[in-house]
Amino acid sequence: MDKLQEAIGVGLILGLIHGLVQPVYSVPVVPNFTQGSMTSHTETTSTVVETINSMDYNTGYQYTATGSGVTANGNLSPGTGANSVNINGVTSQWTGVSSKPTVLQTIPGASFQFTETYKGPGLSNLTIFLRETTMQSVTDTTSIFQQ
Repeated sequence: MDKLQEAIGVGLILGLIHGLVQPVYSVPVVPNFTQGSMTSHTETTSTVVETINSMDYNTGYQYTATGSGVTANGNLSPGTGANSVNINGVTSQWTGVSSKPTVLQTIPGASFQFTETYKGPGLSNLTIFLRETTMQSVTDTTSIFQQ
């Protein structure tokens, strides 16, 4: 039995080695189509949201006085002086009008018109633009090929 088992073992090993060293043959790949086409469809959508702040500042002051039936007493050019304010611990300082002329009606009881305007320094206009732009792109591609 030992000789038989040994012979079987050797035969198996030789058969295994013989199976591992078999030659490899390649087969050519031949496409099985003659022509074709491929279509691709792509859609892209993007949205851009913008906030645009436009701020106008007065860097100085403007003072105007106009009228009819009135007379101004004193210096017609207003005096200037430093002004400041403290709000919640934040101090702001600016130069503005500190004195202005006195205006009296020329003829008491007669008609008159008087306008006085003062614009101090600081933010005078704030405009906020909100703009949303949606862009869409569509691409269709067709490829045609043949052998």
